[in-house]
Amino acid sequence: MHNGAITSPMQSLRAEHKLIVSLQALLQQEQDLLVSADIDSLEQVTPRKADLINEMALQANQRHRALGLAGFAPREAGMEAWLAAHGTPEDVALWQDVLAQTREAKELNRLNGMLINRQLSHTQGALQALRPQSQAGVYGPSGRPATNAVSRGFVAR
Repeated sequence: MHNGAITSPMQSLRAEHKLIVSLQALLQQEQDLLVSADIDSLEQVTPRKADLINEMALQANQRHRALGLAGFAPREAGMEAWLAAHGTPEDVALWQDVLAQTREAKELNRLNGMLINRQLSHTQGALQALRPQSQAGVYGPSGRPATNAVSRGFVAR
């Protein structure tokens, strides 16, 4: 590569591997916090998760550029071809691990999303239970539907 930042797709892949391992650990932490409803700690996890995902995208783009400069397709299929031509068994194993870790991270993220939706639904249900229920078919003296909001004054003596 002309700027010297990346000389091999493997350099980016190694960085991607470290990032995906960190992301997977963070997603597991997020899941634990969701289960324990630790909202304060969750607020700290979200920006770190976004940062890791952005860093992974940057590393993948660098790997794709390195593949393109090496004459291979600048995408995942190009990585497979590059590994077939230049990779060691360790390189292939690292690539397979990155793919597996990425699948696991996607599944963890999907499950976390389900937990978030479940908690949101539970919270909305609790809020709904606290709201006064309307009495269908009951009209007040003005001819408008009456509400349960009965104003009761109190007398101070």
